[in-house]
Amino acid sequence: MSTAHTSSTLPPTPTIDPVLLARLRDDLASARYTADGIDEILSVPARAALERENPIPALRELGPLAESGIASATLMRLFTLGRTATRTELDRALPHVRTEGILALGLVREVGSEKSDDTSAFTATFDLRPYQATDDFGDILWWIVSDLGELATGRALEGEHVLGIGGATSTLIAITPRAKVTRALDLGTGCGIQALHAARHATHVVATDISERALTLTEFNVALNHDTLPAGHVIETRKGSMLEPVSGEAFDLIVSNPPFVITPRVAGAETWTYRDGGAEGDTLVASLLSEIDGYLAPGGIAAMLANWEITAGAEWDARPRTWLENSSASALIVQRDIEDPASYASTWLRDGGVTDRDERWAPMTHAWLDDFASRNVAGIGFGHVLLTKPRDGEKRFEHYAFIETTGSGPLGPRYAEMLRARAHLAQLDDAALGELVLARADDVIERRHYTPGDEDPMVIDLVQGGGFGRTLQIDTHTAAIVGPLTGEYPLSVFLTAYASLLEAADQAEHAEAARDAIMRTTRTLVEWGFLHIVEQPKAA
Repeated sequence: MSTAHTSSTLPPTPTIDPVLLARLRDDLASARYTADGIDEILSVPARAALERENPIPALRELGPLAESGIASATLMRLFTLGRTATRTELDRALPHVRTEGILALGLVREVGSEKSDDTSAFTATFDLRPYQATDDFGDILWWIVSDLGELATGRALEGEHVLGIGGATSTLIAITPRAKVTRALDLGTGCGIQALHAARHATHVVATDISERALTLTEFNVALNHDTLPAGHVIETRKGSMLEPVSGEAFDLIVSNPPFVITPRVAGAETWTYRDGGAEGDTLVASLLSEIDGYLAPGGIAAMLANWEITAGAEWDARPRTWLENSSASALIVQRDIEDPASYASTWLRDGGVTDRDERWAPMTHAWLDDFASRNVAGIGFGHVLLTKPRDGEKRFEHYAFIETTGSGPLGPRYAEMLRARAHLAQLDDAALGELVLARADDVIERRHYTPGDEDPMVIDLVQGGGFGRTLQIDTHTAAIVGPLTGEYPLSVFLTAYASLLEAADQAEHAEAARDAIMRTTRTLVEWGFLHIVEQPKAA
């Protein structure tokens, strides 16, 4: 991995001391240095400004609170926003681990003082912030260490920077299915947050990264939060590129936020290890997806984020289809966004801390645009990649969709159900489909649109409240069937009853076409979670 940075100001990685880490964790909890605790002391406008990378409103509010002895304000100013704290303030905020303890851990350093006393100032060497969430197994309260961000340092990120929990990280956490499994792989672990999540439902987690620094911070975060994880879990770190560290192994779950950012391969262009894979275009992700099926156990699932190039005049899914054309895994690829080359370059330059006021902005933008132009790239897609390895005798499926809408709740449980439903439907012909017992999802509503004065609806929509919040248009035949699907009887019972109604209305000649339309639409409704499979009889 090359980088234009010739020297690094990143501090040495922290020291793992179980005794000091236990004291630190107790102190952080007692200080209410938690997501909920921060919400209590910061106003909504100040929190919103922080999300826009503007720390000033938060600093104005936190200053007086820290001076009055509010520990969470002192810790946030220090570890998130890059301000100093005195020994007295730190000892008061962290009474068990104290200043000497976090110095020994390597989380702070003393600044600007020839004589160390209670008034000596200390600055953070790492970002340390709370993380709260709820998953299928209950509530989570962790503290995660990563390299200091721009809010704290006021500088662009360095090439070996280890990122904390950003938007892409949160997205991957949200889309990952969480069934209990034996073995999981976190490929490109970064600060280790995906490995920690996986350890809540996987007995053995392997966390890999090309960066030794990232692996050390992962080990530190595991040690800091060890007591919150299930007894008997194992998180093992391994250094290496992509799948090399796990050659010949198979996993029940693979999660990866790979370095998918498409960066120009030109001399002097800066790269960041956490996001740039060092390959031309989208070939790193292409290579990973073409190989990853060999590392999935039967029934295993891979959840990833990815970028792909969209060539002028081509469909958005042309590239992902070629990557998976020889794969043995079933695939569900959902594109969530498209950016034009100029917007894409701007997004990722700013992500690295390079703004339009920086002298590097223009030459790096040109390099990006020249690189895309050399391959006739008109757009860059971003999306979710879900793969699953068919079990013996199961047929493979493949589906591509561009969905921009979003409903309520995490997508992980939805994706898990969608993968199960697609795997089951792939084995069924229409006769077997008719024997399924189906039920409408609780979050689905029907909307009918009428031309004024007409008795019959012009359009009938089914709308999801959760998941993707999708709207699917259905015909009157399917609407008549979906209504009574409450999970009590097989679909065939309603199909027979509806055929009888058509016959009674002298429309028997439409029965076969109506049945075909209902079966096609029903498959789609099951695939996307509008209908749930209540029973799953064996395929005929």
